Amino acid sequence: MTVPYVRYDHDAEAAPVTVERREGPYGEVVLRRRGAGGGTGGSVYEIIANGCFLMDTSDGRSERLLVDAALAALPAGRPGPAVLIGGLGVGFSLAHAAAEPRWGRITVVEREGAVIDWHRTGPLAAISAEALADPRTELLHTDLVAHLHTSDATYDALCLDIDNGPDWTVTEDNGGLYSPTGLAACRARLTPGGVLAVWSAQPSAEFGKALRNAGFDGVRTEEITVARGVPDVVHLAVKAA
Repeated sequence: MTVPYVRYDHDAEAAPVTVERREGPYGEVVLRRRGAGGGTGGSVYEIIANGCFLMDTSDGRSERLLVDAALAALPAGRPGPAVLIGGLGVGFSLAHAAAEPRWGRITVVEREGAVIDWHRTGPLAAISAEALADPRTELLHTDLVAHLHTSDATYDALCLDIDNGPDWTVTEDNGGLYSPTGLAACRARLTPGGVLAVWSAQPSAEFGKALRNAGFDGVRTEEITVARGVPDVVHLAVKAA
């Protein structure tokens, strides 16, 4: 399956058009469009939460790296590993996971009903419809932090992309994910040898230290060069077997 995306120059585009704006239990979430055309073919879609830019459909390389790096870090030969994707976003991580036959169960946790609707019946379905219809996929409409603390399900990989990184959260409640308690909950949801992968808009030495303090092994980062500024990164850590 080929996942569509569009590269574009922000400076060359006209002002974005608001497709939908919703007020939810965690604040305001907005879907905006740049460019003309339906679907994703001639347009770039952006998700804004509480005034903070989260992601758009212009590229998707780092979202794909999030999934690929987690799979590559798993012990060789593990059959049908289960992955939890924290944050549906624009759907790149889910679509990429569903395109990989080695993954077994694929669970997606998304707390924003508006984001789910934009994938179910809105323009983001162009990216995610096939993946959401995959029999391996389960979409949970719930808060990721709450799910990690209350679920008894275990996963071979956690691929988390709900903020702009550990140092730049969208809502105050998300900060708990990167705390000692939150990282302990991540470890509890992982199988032995399982991998935690966390997307970030910038490297965080403090988060690497927090992962080590939480008992993770193999803590490292992988970088994706971006057009402007510091690279996007994926923080990786392994639960000891």
